Amino acid sequence: MSVALEKLPSQLREQRLKEVDQVILRHRDRPGALLTILTEIQDLFGYLPEATFKPVAQALGIPVSQIWGVATFYTLFNTRPRGRHMIRLCENAPCHIQGTVAVLEAIQRELGIAPGEDTQDGEWGLELVSCLGICGVAPALMIDDQVYGNVRPEAIPAILDSHR
Repeated sequence: MSVALEKLPSQLREQRLKEVDQVILRHRDRPGALLTILTEIQDLFGYLPEATFKPVAQALGIPVSQIWGVATFYTLFNTRPRGRHMIRLCENAPCHIQGTVAVLEAIQRELGIAPGEDTQDGEWGLELVSCLGICGVAPALMIDDQVYGNVRPEAIPAILDSHR
């Protein structure tokens, strides 16, 4: 589970912000550095804290609004703390036709959350995404970095158990 930057003890918060500075220094002179920097920041915190946007913007010479645009455009970025395990369920046409709705219902039965929500214990987050890029094995879902294809509703309990 990711913890809001503001809720970290001050010493840990300062340490993490120094790590953000190191990430920026490591990548700022590379073409297309923004995605790499944001990915590494999210790896540090489990999400992209708004407080990190200004130093990134200054280092790259871009407006903060551009960082917000990128952070909110890509579904793999989170701008708020989310569950420790993120479930991303594809809702694009091929997945929808092959049964995304039934898979979503199975996930909701198992975890008691709707898309955009996290479980009370902070273990799981659920979101719908437009494509995972594996339409040939629809319906598809992704948990953390692991992708599953040809997902059937009856397989959901075992899939979730493998991540507990």
